Amino acid sequence: MVGAGVVGLTTAIQLAEAGATVRVVAERPPGKTTSAVASALVGPTFAPAGHPLRRWEDASVAAFAREPEGSGVRLAPGLLAAREPDPTTPPSGISEVPADAGLDDIPGMRMAEAGELPEGFSFGFHARLPLVDMGRYLGHLERRLGELGVEIQSGRVESLAGLGVSLVANCSGLGARDLAGDVTVEPVRGHHVVVENPGIDAFFIEAPYGRSWAGIFPHGPHVILGGTADVGDWSTEPREQDAAEILRLCRAVEPRLNDARVLAHQVGLRPRRPAVRLEVEEVAGVRIVHNYGHGGLGVTLAWGCAADAAALLLA
Repeated sequence: MVGAGVVGLTTAIQLAEAGATVRVVAERPPGKTTSAVASALVGPTFAPAGHPLRRWEDASVAAFAREPEGSGVRLAPGLLAAREPDPTTPPSGISEVPADAGLDDIPGMRMAEAGELPEGFSFGFHARLPLVDMGRYLGHLERRLGELGVEIQSGRVESLAGLGVSLVANCSGLGARDLAGDVTVEPVRGHHVVVENPGIDAFFIEAPYGRSWAGIFPHGPHVILGGTADVGDWSTEPREQDAAEILRLCRAVEPRLNDARVLAHQVGLRPRRPAVRLEVEEVAGVRIVHNYGHGGLGVTLAWGCAADAAALLLA
């Protein structure tokens, strides 16, 4: 098992619960992965029924609903809004959203009245969606793995077929460029600003039409503000201009953020690909299941993709 982000950990849990002996090898521990700095609102993908994205999303939503109190998962109210009338345009860096996407079956969906929208927004709807505090949740997944007897080993993997095992789950994210020789995988740099929570409970997400947008994700004592999308940018260093733009956009939506103290800056690299790669490959007698390329939908798709990856590997 290669990779210790949310996709890797959920896949490892699925394999272990299916009875497999699992060993996780990762260059970075869970708390240092891109997953650790995700905002992490689960859905909506806007995918229609029957589309793989919708199936994976539905399976993940069901899995998050089963998580216990204290895991970092809660069902949060919020507003999804757009400055233009088409709400289904996805954030830059998120791929594979079909053109015929709709709003059917989004939990708690209610169209927003004009007076409920921030200035400058023309469309919006309320919903109740899982919101995940990734610092707590990754720790929760690690504990689940420990209870299943699975260890996470630190190490750089040079070859998927050279691990000395016959079954490998490749959940290496951007690392798949080298490990799988997949040059279609590229980074989409995302910047977040973490501030003290001035009393916000509901999330807000703007349907973005540029490289930056307003996103407000409250997690108890802190709020994650975002975001940005810079395709092909490998830098993980915070940038002052990005932070200033994020704060400007989010404060315009939620004035209570004007005096909120900045606690930290987070930068992550989403592993984008034209489509999620979830398939079997045989290399030198080793059965490899690739599970990567989720872009900004890693948390949303994690449990659904993990179930399919485990089934393929153990078939």
